[in-house]
Amino acid sequence: MYYPEELVEEVRVRNDIVDVVSGYVRLQKKGANHWGCCPFHNEKTPSFAVNGAKQMYHCFGCGAGGNVYTFVMNYENYTFPEAVKMLAARAGVSLPEAEYDEEQKQRQNHRQQLLDVNREAATFFYYQLRSPQGQVGYRYLADRELSDETMRKFGLGYAGRSGAGLIRHLKQKGFEDRLIIEAGLGSHNERTGLVSPFWNRVMYPIQDIHNRVIGFGGRVMGEGEPKYLNSQETPVFDKRRNLYGLNFARTARSGNIILCEGYMDVIALHQAGFTQAVASLGTAFTAEQAVLLKRYTDKVLLAYDSDGAGVKAALRGIGILREAGLSGKIINMQPCKDPDEFIKKNGRDAFQERIDQAENSFFFEIRMLERGFDLKDPESKTLFYREIAKKLCSFSVDVERENYLEAVADKYHIGFENLRRLVGSYAMQTGVDKPPERPRSGVRQKNSPQENSRRTQRLLLTWIVDDPALYPRIARYVAAEDFTEELYRQVAERLFRDLEAGRYQPAAIVSMFQDEEEQRQVAEIFNTNLPRLETRQEREKALHDILYAVKKNSYEHLTASLGSDVTALSRAVAGKKALEELAKTHISLE
Repeated sequence: MYYPEELVEEVRVRNDIVDVVSGYVRLQKKGANHWGCCPFHNEKTPSFAVNGAKQMYHCFGCGAGGNVYTFVMNYENYTFPEAVKMLAARAGVSLPEAEYDEEQKQRQNHRQQLLDVNREAATFFYYQLRSPQGQVGYRYLADRELSDETMRKFGLGYAGRSGAGLIRHLKQKGFEDRLIIEAGLGSHNERTGLVSPFWNRVMYPIQDIHNRVIGFGGRVMGEGEPKYLNSQETPVFDKRRNLYGLNFARTARSGNIILCEGYMDVIALHQAGFTQAVASLGTAFTAEQAVLLKRYTDKVLLAYDSDGAGVKAALRGIGILREAGLSGKIINMQPCKDPDEFIKKNGRDAFQERIDQAENSFFFEIRMLERGFDLKDPESKTLFYREIAKKLCSFSVDVERENYLEAVADKYHIGFENLRRLVGSYAMQTGVDKPPERPRSGVRQKNSPQENSRRTQRLLLTWIVDDPALYPRIARYVAAEDFTEELYRQVAERLFRDLEAGRYQPAAIVSMFQDEEEQRQVAEIFNTNLPRLETRQEREKALHDILYAVKKNSYEHLTASLGSDVTALSRAVAGKKALEELAKTHISLE
């Protein structure tokens, strides 16, 4: 363990998983779980379940799962000690210096080395911009009306004419080729050796929310392709989970965040005083970035380019924001192309007016939709109204849908009741008003004998976790060594020991395992679907069958590995006797 087990458990207990996950994912309570769209893969139908009683989460779509530590590690791309530190700070728990074993030290050191080489590269680029060799880059930024103060704030730099200077500098600082390559700052060339992909470019260091340089964007000077070049993804740089400028915007306290398309848009807005501006990183806006924004605001203003591509991106972004539970509005950039151009031509006050006049995202969608219809033609007009009805069906909250119904009816002079009937008719025809079916367990019908044995072991552990009072009734028939899968056996040992001591902390069991894949498997154990049975007799039979299957598999596993050892033979005889006894035993659930 990085920290004493008791301290790790204290930090976990003091960070309720529902509260923590709610800071990233919009959750809705249904039954025993809180449901939301999984932040680890794209989905529209919620399959991500957070269980407050178990203090665990599990996605029935992609299989992600674990406790609060696993979630923070996966979402924030943190190591285990970083997750402990974050959650300890959140709960107000003081931590001693962490204790590392050799493997953990290597993993932590590797991440730090990547951050170190990025920081050194950023320093090199910074000073290159201010040297005689970097005047082409400096003039470009000055011509874009950036002040020296703004250039310093964002750490803007310049990559030399050949890129050889960066490689030479990093090697002089003691960084090995493999690390330079892994950080995306170099690659091998058969003719010239190690070369950098960044040369003759103005450089934009990309920082995470902790102000650590995790990657770079580079804008070519003069002609050349690609115009913008971004770092490859690395263990410290995930484009989908970071936003340019968020390290500054998260403390802006403006009540909203402005989402742009490019680095220069962000920088120009910050220079004008709109320090809440951010941009995606060379890719389209993602669901993961929307969830990240939700940590800091519930209002996002889209300041995308005013051309066709910008409109298309804005329409896509609206849907992503809505899925994340964020309110979105559109800032009109016309007649300018983007925020950078708008600020230069019109100034801060004019942009503030555009913010104040930002258009409701739903009405923006309807206005863009309207462009495809001739409202003077009755048939086309009717089709337009039907498309409006489809969009109104997307509101799952009745009050919200009614409010938009009323507003749309007023704006387009449609009778309110007529529009309501059209919405209701469309919903009934398409089934969009039906509640989505909850994804079921991913267990296939045709399984190998090994998977069947694994499944029954998972089911038994899940049943015990769901109903801890069951354990005393079956303890005489099953022991931890009956679980033939090593991971399951470790879980059973800890679970049974805790239950016998009067404790019930399934989430604490996840913390026993350092490997994220093992944590996911443990979470899967505790989230396997139990048989859906109506009567007590059916449930008792199902429990007996599962228990018998686990015991039988244990006996077969034991006999298959027997030698001539007398003790082992005695165990086999005892195991057969216990199996025969269990076959004739009725286990009551009353």
